[in-house]
Amino acid sequence: MATLIAPEHFSPVEDAEALKKACKGWGTDEKAIINILGHRNAIQRKQIRQAYEELYQEDLVKRLESELSGDLEKAVYRWILDPVDRDAVLANVAIKKAETEFPVIIELSCIYSPEELLAVRRAYQSRYKRSLEEDVAAHTTGDLRKFLVGLVTTYRYDGPEINERLAKSEADILHEAIKDKIFNHEEVIRILTTRSKAQLKASFNRYRDEHGTSITKKLLKDESNVLQKALHAAIRCIDDPKKYYERYCAMQSKGLGLMRMNSLV
Repeated sequence: MATLIAPEHFSPVEDAEALKKACKGWGTDEKAIINILGHRNAIQRKQIRQAYEELYQEDLVKRLESELSGDLEKAVYRWILDPVDRDAVLANVAIKKAETEFPVIIELSCIYSPEELLAVRRAYQSRYKRSLEEDVAAHTTGDLRKFLVGLVTTYRYDGPEINERLAKSEADILHEAIKDKIFNHEEVIRILTTRSKAQLKASFNRYRDEHGTSITKKLLKDESNVLQKALHAAIRCIDDPKKYYERYCAMQSKGLGLMRMNSLV
């Protein structure tokens, strides 16, 4: 495991000036940005950001947003932002490519607690002067839009109580919809976007007990269906976030995955 070695004595003003210089001209000096931000601890990075804003009346993060792209852009957000602000920015990056990077939105909505998701939504609105759900809706269409907007706007009950009779009836609803390939069924979207995690897990367990297989396996058969893939990702995030991220790590090691491992950063 690599260890960050940050200098004991540094000048946030000098670092801010060096970052400004790295962003000037036709090409961005990405190596200089990495050398600075990649070798400063969290407190130092916060001081650099404050110094940059005082010097140039400009948010360093927004400047870097306009200069960087891809994995380096996401890495920079992880380096210099507080967790809630980082998630808001990563959500915004994903929304711009929502048809392919929707797992980021699903992770935030289905792994985070209701209060954590609400905090991200507030940070998003403060930073972009628009709501998270507004931007999700603007960058998606059809059934995927309906599902993702439902996820980001929900405030699930977070208690442990479950209703076994309800778990059975909703497991049956999910089974019938999947069997008939009606993935955009209103009841499917209602169940997955409104029920508590405890209640959903009870329904997933009842599905497995009554039908001899997990609900996620039934959703894997058609990788070309975007809504089907989104439903699959949401169920995995709700049912077992640890396994979801273990699968992510395996995909990354094979060079197949593009999703960010948000809560492990």
